[in-house]
Amino acid sequence: MAQKPKKNTSGRGQRDLHVKVKSARGRSMSSTKWLQRQLNDPYVVRAKADGYRGRAAYKIMELDDKFHFLTNGARVVDLGAAPGGWCQIAVPRVNALGEKKGKEIGTILGVDLQEMEAIAGTTLHQLDFMSDDADKQVMEWLGGQADVVMSDMAASSCGHKQTDHLRIMALCEAAAYFAFAVLAEGGTFVAKVLAGGAEADLNLMLKTKFKKVAYVKPPSSRSDSSEKFVVAIGFKGKTDDDA
Repeated sequence: MAQKPKKNTSGRGQRDLHVKVKSARGRSMSSTKWLQRQLNDPYVVRAKADGYRGRAAYKIMELDDKFHFLTNGARVVDLGAAPGGWCQIAVPRVNALGEKKGKEIGTILGVDLQEMEAIAGTTLHQLDFMSDDADKQVMEWLGGQADVVMSDMAASSCGHKQTDHLRIMALCEAAAYFAFAVLAEGGTFVAKVLAGGAEADLNLMLKTKFKKVAYVKPPSSRSDSSEKFVVAIGFKGKTDDDA
């Protein structure tokens, strides 16, 4: 299990990093810039120090610190879970009361198209969540309905801003429909979206299904990124339209 994070999880107050990456034969300029950004990112450094599988771990940490949906005993589904940073954060939070006794209180289920290295306290499955009866399979693995469905998924980028935006919004909508099928009443849906003008339909849909819908850009999200996260709280329960 990953080490507990230090109080300052913002990545701020760290020494400034100025690692320059030289271009190399066979490496594109975009790859060189990406590598340089990674090496100079304080969240990447912190993730390695804290034993998390990626800087995205701090995004779910900050979202949960604000909205408190990873409650003790919760049953959580992480869609597109690889590499596993969100699951790592969820483990101690849903098992808080059983942590000292080494007892698992909550349930964390990570699903992804690719095989993942095991994470203590998490059950991982290779599954396309958009396949037929995937919702029934997940509830069978959970032993019931979920309290939280969360997704940090992003569609592969093609480099065209509008197309990339539409792709990730379509993926987010698919995750939302999956959540409608597996969430228990009162449950929470958390997913990554991209700012770009196509959020209206998703927002309207979520507001009819949840009591509260908020859009947040956590501190760990890069300032030059158009990503933000939708947090929909208080699922109103299934209707005939969700069947």
